Amino acid sequence: MIKIIIADDHPIIHSGLKQIIYEEIDMEVTCEAENASALFENLKKVKVDLIILDISMPGMSGVEAMEILHRDFPEIPVLVLSAMPEDQYGIRLLKCGASGFLHKDSAPDELVKAIRQIISGNRYVSSSLSNYLLKYMDGKNIEHPHQKLSNREFEVMCRIASGNTVTQIAGELFLSVKTISTYRNRILQKMNMKNSSEITHYCIKNKLVD
Repeated sequence: MIKIIIADDHPIIHSGLKQIIYEEIDMEVTCEAENASALFENLKKVKVDLIILDISMPGMSGVEAMEILHRDFPEIPVLVLSAMPEDQYGIRLLKCGASGFLHKDSAPDELVKAIRQIISGNRYVSSSLSNYLLKYMDGKNIEHPHQKLSNREFEVMCRIASGNTVTQIAGELFLSVKTISTYRNRILQKMNMKNSSEITHYCIKNKLVD
């Protein structure tokens, strides 16, 4: 039996995923989590074969959660399921250790296919993301400016774009205000921007935040 934990804060998505999985005789949802902290706690208590992770849960971002999962639970494969654009988040999450990336608009049978492929020891990406990855590897695509950012810089950028102040971000990430200000300055420099308003406009335009 393939034991799965779902980490997603949307009840409708939760219900839909559970229904799809329960229709497979060799799969079951062992437990659920509404945020990253609950996910980590559950993983310490329950043995699972696969994690389905939403990257837009409240609190810790999906990128940061993926880094922790890869560090603390490297034996458990992670299928990222997100409403965010594949070309914007897919490569970053795969680099962080995700075993697969699937858009929430995908058909139910593709979810099942992805789970089975990952459980068999392979990675899974959609056909659209696969094409983007090939272009990325060939150097044929135009690199988005935010791809130059480190994962921490990317995290801070998205939090700024979501309306959080430097002080709020520092508290949420358990870092000093000075450190977050340094990250902000690096972001502005790498992105060739002048202020936080430009960061917000860019993230909204590129659908990096809800």
